[in-house]
Amino acid sequence: QLQLVESGGGLVQPGGSLRLSCAASGFTLDYYAIAWFRQAPGKEREGVSCISSSGSTYYSDSVKGRFTISRDNAKNTVYLQMNSLAPEDTAVYYCAAGDPLCHGDMDYWGKGILVTVSS
Repeated sequence: QLQLVESGGGLVQPGGSLRLSCAASGFTLDYYAIAWFRQAPGKEREGVSCISSSGSTYYSDSVKGRFTISRDNAKNTVYLQMNSLAPEDTAVYYCAAGDPLCHGDMDYWGKGILVTVSS
């Protein structure tokens, strides 16, 4: 069964950090770009970051300089290190695998994990 599973979410205070993980099973991530998306309550889903199959990284303006995406192909896992978190980062975060260059559609999606930034 092909699936992506997110972990590492939870409640954190403003200014804090979390590291999300996206683990794949049933397929290898080596040939896919992996992207993180998020959807806040009452808002549309937005792209947060993407790492291509070759390791190129992309970030939305809202997280640039605070979030870092990385991949460990040996562990078949992608990470999103989130620092300096703010309440507006509160959302359900999803990882997705797709087009190797981060340019196309996503083929596989995780179920999402909640990140809440609050004091």
